[in-house]
Amino acid sequence: MKRIFDFVCSLMGLIMLSPVILVTACLICLKLGSPVIFKQQRPGLQGKPFFVYKFRTMTDERDEDGELLPDHVRLTSFGKLLRKLSLDELPQLFNVLKGDISLVGPRPLLMEYLDLYTPEQARRHEVRPGITGWAQVNGRNAISWEEKFNLDVWYVENRSFWLDIKILFMTVLKVFKSEGISQTGHVTIEKFKGSKGRGA
Repeated sequence: MKRIFDFVCSLMGLIMLSPVILVTACLICLKLGSPVIFKQQRPGLQGKPFFVYKFRTMTDERDEDGELLPDHVRLTSFGKLLRKLSLDELPQLFNVLKGDISLVGPRPLLMEYLDLYTPEQARRHEVRPGITGWAQVNGRNAISWEEKFNLDVWYVENRSFWLDIKILFMTVLKVFKSEGISQTGHVTIEKFKGSKGRGA
């Protein structure tokens, strides 16, 4: 039932939001250049890697050694607006359509984090990751990694169709309120470096 719901809703979303997606893509091309889509490998169900798609929000500015400048330097005011309105997330509807992710589930993080999780935190990969999730509507990037993972595992243990519907409605409200977009002192959130008791 969840997969059918995801497929139908993502297909309808792509059709209904196609004008917004097209305009956003054109503006990104004009303001940030190409590529318009940011693609990165992330762990999915059971940690199996897939490529997640998002609209690009940063420039490609580099230092004299050819290394990318810090995120806060490359994130433009236009990129901040895309993130504030969550427009950068729209291409992930293609991921949902393909079955890589679900509309609701723990957010897909970086591959490098896989070896840093405690056994309990790793349970977040027992379900498909999602565009939004229980952690996103309960603090998003404004809470600690540990709090976020606790919320992810709570979702894994309590997931249901009606909980997904509740999370989707809460997500719409969060987008309008622009809450929890970034952690204090960071453009999003600082990198996860592991929790105390890892490997216990």
